[in-house]
Amino acid sequence: MRWYVVRRLLWAVVATFIILSITWALLLVTQEQALASIQFQAAVSGGDAEAAREAYEQRRGLDRPLWRQYVDYMTNMATFNWGYSTSRGQPVTAAIMDALPYTVMYSVPWTVLTVVFGLSVGLYSATHQYSKFDYAATFVAFFGYAIPNFWFGIILLVIFGVHLDLVPIVFDPDVPTFSLANIKQLVLPVFVLTTGSIASLARYSRAEALEYVQATFTKTAKAKGASERRILLRHVLRPAAVPLSTILVADLLGLFIASSYLVEVVFGIPGLGQLSFRAIQNQDTPLVLATTLIGVFIAIVGNLLQDIAYTVLDPRIDYGDR
Repeated sequence: MRWYVVRRLLWAVVATFIILSITWALLLVTQEQALASIQFQAAVSGGDAEAAREAYEQRRGLDRPLWRQYVDYMTNMATFNWGYSTSRGQPVTAAIMDALPYTVMYSVPWTVLTVVFGLSVGLYSATHQYSKFDYAATFVAFFGYAIPNFWFGIILLVIFGVHLDLVPIVFDPDVPTFSLANIKQLVLPVFVLTTGSIASLARYSRAEALEYVQATFTKTAKAKGASERRILLRHVLRPAAVPLSTILVADLLGLFIASSYLVEVVFGIPGLGQLSFRAIQNQDTPLVLATTLIGVFIAIVGNLLQDIAYTVLDPRIDYGDR
């Protein structure tokens, strides 16, 4: 296990390096659009378009050789000297630290609710197959799969924010974190994300649990008088937890990286998703690369923890450290 973790950490560094290199190269190509826009604005205002181009290249460091730009930026990224955000007028690290608490505000309760309710609904549906609850859970799961998060969020805002006036339409970042006002403005984002993530986890946990509900060792435990709670936790959930952990990590990472962009833009939450979205719009290269690094780091660490959890949930799994 020890050497496996070391190998995975080394590979995490390599994967991060490759992804950042690709992102840097793609963003470098798009600099031509920004240069064309600056030259056009300078020409319209009666200025010298070529002088505006040279000033922009000097300010961004584009007048240096490409290899030097690449080496300098990667060195700065490794030393957490992530540069200066031109769109926000502050250091990149300061911009990320300002946005991070707002992402944590909705991602923590969303993750907890997904794990608790997703597993509970799936296990109960498996042990009460074809019951009314099972049909209702199936309907909710298909609803969560089918409905787009951004559209669902807009509809909820119109209903509960505009017509019923129960939640604020505009997110207020100055509201105290632990207050009723903050809870009211976070209810809809958490509900929208939880609806989609619970749907997939509940269906997968139901499918995995059904394999063990009718297993011989489960029937033997019932015959010996084991309680339903013990059967669910020890004989059904534990063997099903290995494949479920893969699904859980993949779904949560996908929703966190992709859906957070949509949810934060729809609800106006100034978190990491909106920060990255605005940075891409403004072609703020240092900020785009920094937010990319955070997403890559979360994905790599999540997959590493997932693999380590395999050995805890199922001791038969061996990574060959002998």
